[in-house]
Amino acid sequence: MPSIFAYQSAEVDWCEENFAQSEYIAEYYNTISNVGFFILPPIMMFLNPQYIQYRPVPIPGLTIMSTLIGLFSGYFHMTLSYAGQMLDELSILWAIALCYAFWLPVHYYPPFIKNRDQFMWLVGIVTVLSTLMSFVKPTLNAYALNSVALHLLYLSNLEFRKCNNVRVHRLIRTMVVWWCIAITCWLTDKFLCGLCQRANFAYLHSIWHLCIVVTIFYCATTVVYFDVFYELPSSEPDVVYWPSEGSFFSLPYINLPKFKKQC
Repeated sequence: MPSIFAYQSAEVDWCEENFAQSEYIAEYYNTISNVGFFILPPIMMFLNPQYIQYRPVPIPGLTIMSTLIGLFSGYFHMTLSYAGQMLDELSILWAIALCYAFWLPVHYYPPFIKNRDQFMWLVGIVTVLSTLMSFVKPTLNAYALNSVALHLLYLSNLEFRKCNNVRVHRLIRTMVVWWCIAITCWLTDKFLCGLCQRANFAYLHSIWHLCIVVTIFYCATTVVYFDVFYELPSSEPDVVYWPSEGSFFSLPYINLPKFKKQC
């Protein structure tokens, strides 16, 4: 029986040709494309100091989890090992759990949940059970994790309909566009690999990595806005962009112009 750390011991393989660029790295471009997980989350911390002062845990916690996702995903694609696959998927699962625990608006709680502390316990129990279940059929884990995006899109649509802020509308639309690009790359790489190889472009999974980290950035910014909007509306949250709104590539963050007056 091969070691769980052995190269190519995972049940999953992606479209990129193995060991084409290096004898030590199974999927070279799928490995190095995880660089975004080390760059964008720290930038989010840099851009949202007011929010971090208000809620110290969620954004730094997401930054730590994103770093782990980048490390474990890089290790998985470098080795295609079973251990790498599970570490990659479980780090994503726990990152999602952290975001739900701290950021899901109270009005979306189940009726039997009375406060956020109870909800955190519920999320923790579900996450532990999901972690154990993930070892039953590892090939299904990626589909289960991606299905969470459907719930997030559903919640985003509900908030979009209730919100009259055009800048928030733009934020949500941009998030959805990035997600559509990302999931299209993921599905094409997964199910149309033969077509990609005939076109001599089997690198869509690496593009998925780059697009999904941008999607996460926009999604987290959207959630931060609604968190402040519901919990601290007097701070008058607004969506702004760095380095500027008119830049070719700009990153959103939440400005709280009245936050200091709450201290």
